[in-house]
Amino acid sequence: MNYNEFTSAINEHTTQLMNHALKFTKDEDDAKDLLQETLIKGVRFKDKFDDGTNLKGWLYVIMKNTYINDFNRNARRNQVISVQEDLNSSHLLKSATRNNGESTFALEDIRKAMSSIKDDYRVPFQRYFEGYKYEEIAVELNIPIGTVKTYIHQARLGLKKYLKMYR
Repeated sequence: MNYNEFTSAINEHTTQLMNHALKFTKDEDDAKDLLQETLIKGVRFKDKFDDGTNLKGWLYVIMKNTYINDFNRNARRNQVISVQEDLNSSHLLKSATRNNGESTFALEDIRKAMSSIKDDYRVPFQRYFEGYKYEEIAVELNIPIGTVKTYIHQARLGLKKYLKMYR
């Protein structure tokens, strides 16, 4: 079958193919797009069609596969890209960035709280906060381990009192 005979044979089935496309898409414009894509693929892959076989069935298979591939592609795209226009806080929660102003105020308050603690308490507390053990702090500052524990405890109490608004 030459090219002209093939396109004429395809044209004989366009009405039935359009009805079939409407069953898939449930929308006339989408059905027209699907039909057009099916016909284009049919002409492009004419050499894969075996003469003497059912042309209408072959075109139906092309249409079904095209519809399924487009449906899957659109489903993947919609999973990645949200097409919702509802921009409430629950949709923005994952993508919104935090306002650094709140963190800046908290860090400033922590710095002020640390400076309000006596040096005797602050240095052991800072070492403990940095990960040093009580024994290491005691050796470094040349004070008894019990005193280190007391100073750290007093520093915590002072910080809790100063930063009580963050509870």
